[in-house]
Amino acid sequence: MELLQLQYFLTVARLEHVTEAARSLHVTQSSLSKTIQRLEEDLGVPLFDRIGRKLRLNEFGSRFLRRAERALFELEQGKQELSDLSSPEHGTLELAVTTASTLPNILREFRKKRPNIQFHVQMLTTKEMVTLLRRGEVDFCLSSPPIQGDDIECQIVFIDPILVAVPKGHRLADRSSVSLTELRDEWFVGVKKGYGTRDLVDSICKSIGFVPKYVYEGDEPARLSTLVEAEIGIAFIPSTARFAQDHIKYLQIENHELVREIALLWYRGRYISRAAMEFREVVVDYFGALSKKIN
Repeated sequence: MELLQLQYFLTVARLEHVTEAARSLHVTQSSLSKTIQRLEEDLGVPLFDRIGRKLRLNEFGSRFLRRAERALFELEQGKQELSDLSSPEHGTLELAVTTASTLPNILREFRKKRPNIQFHVQMLTTKEMVTLLRRGEVDFCLSSPPIQGDDIECQIVFIDPILVAVPKGHRLADRSSVSLTELRDEWFVGVKKGYGTRDLVDSICKSIGFVPKYVYEGDEPARLSTLVEAEIGIAFIPSTARFAQDHIKYLQIENHELVREIALLWYRGRYISRAAMEFREVVVDYFGALSKKIN
C-alpha cells in the first residue's frame, strides 16, 4: 500500500466525484481511477459504490476512511513537529473562525511576538469549522458557540453581550435599551443560518413567540453595520463587533441574557507548536484585558 494511494483515496472519499477529485489533485481521471482500483485490489474489497462518475463510500470504505485519515494525520503531525524543532521562528498558523471581529487585534499582538510566523485564516460556519478541526487541518478555532467533544479542547475566553444596532433616524434611536418583543415587526439584516450568533438570536426570539424577518442574509458580518447605516434594516451585533459610528446607535436588550460565548478550540491529537502555544496565550490575555475594560 502506497502513501499516494491513501492521499488519493481521502480526496475521492471527501468529494465523492472522480472529475472533481482529479481536478483537486491535478491528475488525470484515468490515473486517479487506476490508483483507487489498485488500492481496492490490495485491500481485497471495493471501497465505493459507483454511479457513473459519482462514487459513494460503502461500508468497507467508511471503515477504512477513519483509519486512513488517522494514519495520514499522524504523518502530517510528525512533519510539523520536525519543522517546529528545526525552524521554530518560521511556519504558518492555520486558523478557522466563526467570529472574526476581534481577530485583527489578536493577530497584531501576536505578530509583535512572532513577526516571522505567517497566518492562514478561514471564515467558516460552525459545521465547516468542526470538520476541519476534527481532520486536524487547523491549529485553533475561534468559535461562537463553543463546541464540546471528546476529541476537542474548548476554552471559553469571553462572554460577549449582543446588542441591537439601529440607524440614527430610527424610532428607537433615542433609547439606550429595548425589549425583544418590541422588535417583532422590524426588518433585520444578518448573517446566514449556520453562524453561531444568528442561530442563537433566532432561537431566543422563537422562544418568546416571533421569528426575526430578514431582508438581507450574508456571510460577511462586518458588512452589517454598513447596511444598518444605510437604513436597510436593523441588526443584532455582538459588542466586540461594534463600530464607533455617528450614524448608528447600539441598544442593550432588556430582560434577556442575550450573550454569546467565544471559545478557543483545538483538536486534542494535533501537535501544538511553540508558536501555536504562544498564540493561545495571546488570545487568553487579549480577552482577559477586554473583560476588565468592560467590567
